[in-house]
Amino acid sequence: MDRTATAMPTTPPTAEQTAMNVLLALSISHMLNDIIQAVVPSVYPLLKTSFALTFTQIGLITLVYQGTASILQPLVGSYTDRRPLPYSLVLGMSLTLVGLALIAFAWSYAVILVSAALIGTGSAIFHPEASRLARLASGGKHGLAQSLFQVGGNLGTSLGPLLAAAIVMPRGQIHILWFGVLAVVALAILARLSAWYRRHLTRPARAASAAVKARLSRRQIGGAMAVLVALLFSKYIYLVTFTNYYTFYLIDRFGLTAAGSQIYLFLFLFAVAAGTIIGGPVGDRVGRKRVIWASILGVAPFALVIPHVGLAATAVLTVIIGVILASAFSAMLVYAQELVPGKVGMIAGLFFGLAFGIAGIGSALLGMLADHTSIQQVFFIVSFFPLIGLLAGLLPDVEVTRRA
Repeated sequence: MDRTATAMPTTPPTAEQTAMNVLLALSISHMLNDIIQAVVPSVYPLLKTSFALTFTQIGLITLVYQGTASILQPLVGSYTDRRPLPYSLVLGMSLTLVGLALIAFAWSYAVILVSAALIGTGSAIFHPEASRLARLASGGKHGLAQSLFQVGGNLGTSLGPLLAAAIVMPRGQIHILWFGVLAVVALAILARLSAWYRRHLTRPARAASAAVKARLSRRQIGGAMAVLVALLFSKYIYLVTFTNYYTFYLIDRFGLTAAGSQIYLFLFLFAVAAGTIIGGPVGDRVGRKRVIWASILGVAPFALVIPHVGLAATAVLTVIIGVILASAFSAMLVYAQELVPGKVGMIAGLFFGLAFGIAGIGSALLGMLADHTSIQQVFFIVSFFPLIGLLAGLLPDVEVTRRA
């Protein structure tokens, strides 16, 4: 017996380490992907001047990009629930790289729209499969995994405008090509992640079949999903107002330069990245519903004050809003996946698609509103949208139902 015990090797914690390595690599690739995608709205002031664009045309660029991603992501997620495609991550990044190169050489507004569609398609392929990979590597800590995945994207979104302000804005449109280096690095990371994903493809079906279904009727699940969609609408209409029009608001109201306004946009987006990491782990501990409620509705008091304060207070309030608002998405996504277990890709695609679609349509409508009124009026109107967070009280407590 002693000999047997001596011969039996101890089990090293390689599984947990490998999962964390995968999550970190996935977060980095998400960061690189979203840095590239953030270049498009970051150079809107440059494109507006170079091509004499209206706010409506700027909104349509976002509509094409976000709309393409919105339509395709649920379809990609639903398909890959049945037939996972690990190397589609590489394909998505390749399309993003092509779109990036095209916008650097764009000679007309139509070419800008085509490049936006390519970048949107790349995003539609990347996000559902990457979200599924994050869940596969989570070790059961789904909220933490989604937060790590999301924080990479939000960091990328926050760094994009800063890098664009330093590299592109002073030098011109062609220098967008420098971001192609990041795409190549992302392709190398995604190639290795895809190989790991392919080796572990036997796990997702078992994990999905082992999920404990919440004891809710179809009507209750449908009602909860409708509330989540309303909350997504509130979150992303408000968020896209900042990501696409905050620089114009600062220039118009406080007389900042285009480059100077990018610094304030970076502060807001960095706060969003910091807040993202909170929602998932906290949701794992205290429940997703509480996080969703606090995140959406908690923004309202600060949002209502912003249109009436000075530059310094605006900067402080937007940082607070970014931290609070960002904690919602990971909690909402995992909450929905627990409502409909076994449909990880479809739910991820649906939520990413809705987020992109709401942001795209909202951006176009907000651009038209800005053209007909003013950019300051737009910020006043959207300050009421976080009050939709009151609907979070209608969500069933999935964790309690599941324990029952």
